[in-house]
This record gives sequence, C-alpha cells and structure tokens, in this order.
Amino acid sequence: MMFSAISIAKADAGYQATLRELDDSELPDGDVTVRVSYSGLNYKDALAITGKAPVVRRFPMVPGIDLAGVVEHSDSPSYAPGDRVLVNGWGIGETHWGGLAQRARVSADWLVPVPDAISERQAMSIGTAGYTAMLSLMTLESHGLTTDSGDVLVTGANGGVGGFAIALLACGGYSVVASTGRPAEADYLRRLGATTIIDRTELSEPGRPLGKERWAAAIDSVGSHTLANACAGTKAGGAVAACGNAQGMDLPATVAPFILRGVRLLGINSVTQPHDKRVAAWNRLAAELDLDLLPAMSREVGLSEALSVADDLLDGRVRGRIVVDVNR
Repeated sequence: MMFSAISIAKADAGYQATLRELDDSELPDGDVTVRVSYSGLNYKDALAITGKAPVVRRFPMVPGIDLAGVVEHSDSPSYAPGDRVLVNGWGIGETHWGGLAQRARVSADWLVPVPDAISERQAMSIGTAGYTAMLSLMTLESHGLTTDSGDVLVTGANGGVGGFAIALLACGGYSVVASTGRPAEADYLRRLGATTIIDRTELSEPGRPLGKERWAAAIDSVGSHTLANACAGTKAGGAVAACGNAQGMDLPATVAPFILRGVRLLGINSVTQPHDKRVAAWNRLAAELDLDLLPAMSREVGLSEALSVADDLLDGRVRGRIVVDVNR
C-alpha cells in the first residue's frame, strides 16, 4: 500500500525535505499501524524540515512529533482496529518516523486513546503544545499552586504552548500575566483569558538577580534571560515550570531566587511520560479546555503546504498551532 509523506533526506547541501509516495514495507518497526488523520507542525518539526538544527537523528526521516488517527492493525492486546489514538513525543519525527504522513507504525506503549469528548482534529489542534501546557499546569498544582496563590506568568504567549497555558489557566480560574513580543495580538490574548499583558522586553534582556515579587508561578517556553527573569520575579515559595527554549538553551541566572525566596524551578519533559500521566493530561485537556477557542488558536494546512509554512513558524509569523490534514 502506498501513502503520502514528507520525507527528509541528508544530502551534501544539507537536509532535503520533499513530499513523497512511500510503501507500507518501508514503515519502521512497531506493533500498531495507524491510519493518520491529522498531525501538527511544531517548532521542532520546522527545524527538522528546514535543517536549521540537527533534530533528525536517522535518515530518511518522516517528521512530525505528534499524530492522531485510527488503528488499522495491532499486534498489541491494548489496541484494536478502529480505536482512535494519538501520540506525543517518544522520538517520533527524530529517531522514528513521525506523523507528517498518511500512515505510521509505532509502539503500542507510546499510544494514548483520544478522549471521547474530542475529535482527532481537535486533538491535533491541541497537540504537543497543549499537552505540554497541561503537564506544566499539573506540575505547578502538584507543588501547591492554587487560584488563591496569585498571578501566573506565561511567557511566549503567542506561541502554541503559551496560548494553551493562558487558556487552561483562565479556564481554571487563575489570573494570567501574558508576556508577548507582539503587542498587536493583545486582544487575542485577552480572548484566551489573559488579564494582564506585558511586553517581552521586560523579561528578555539581562536583569537583576532578584526583582520585585510579581507572580506566584510561571510557565516558561522561552528559556535564557526570560526564564532567569521569570524566576527573579517569582514570589517567595513560588514555582516556575520550564518547558521550552525559544530564546535559547542558556540560563544566565543566579541562585538568589532559589536560596533567598525558595523559588522552585521545575523542568517539564513532554517526550517521555508514564502512560497514566499522559492519559490524565489528555483527559483533563478534553474536560477543562474551552474547545470553542480552538478555531482561533489554530489553522489547518494540507500535507504539501507544511513544507512552506515551516519557515514562517521559525520566523515567528505563526500564531498558535498549525494543524496538518495529512490527507489533502
């Protein structure tokens, strides 16, 4: 059986990503074969497609770090043909063929049932970004965050993780401070639930070891100086969930927030999580997220369009999520 996929090859001039027809026999090992309905174009996928970072570990590679679809064949007792499933992480799109294809073969251990309350398209409108935002919220709450704690900062507010973090926090009754480099998007951020909007320049430049105590917690997808300043502005006993590195991998901070205020820095790994935690996160997303916000937080492209949109995503010209209909 032939199917369409984006395939990345390594050439002398660098990565070469093309839309190709592949055969079922070329699919990698796995005990479940999925007929993919939708995938997403994430920041990491855009890096893989453009070759601007060494994301891909094996060649040829089908990018796409998440997918949703229907089981076609299963050698696992956990899933049967017709089951709706999704995958986030586990190296797909990097070391194992990913979701930007009409078919995928993966390990049953990586799969999560799509919650009954959402469609496969909605699952990929949420995607890795929304899943990461929910993991961040769950981690902060497990470390004592409540709606009575005070404001919660969200950095990279116009990105996928940032937008879902705002929406989830607002739906849960939290007061949200959104940091953005696109002030023209203020109305959009308020629609998601932000109560206060600040310019990212307040956080993106070198700052003091300790700043004014401004928020009880933060969800940061930016890293570098932004993460350092988010920690410096967190109230005593607060916590910061770090889940991204859009500004950089470095952390030019001091120990002051941690030893003088007891601030906790919590790392969020969205790639490999225990099955029960993944299921809990997706069930909460289906139950707590205002699904009416999804059309404003995402736009849909076809599989062939994903190649050209990758540069726009890396250049910061994309709001929220790019959902990829792999069958058009």
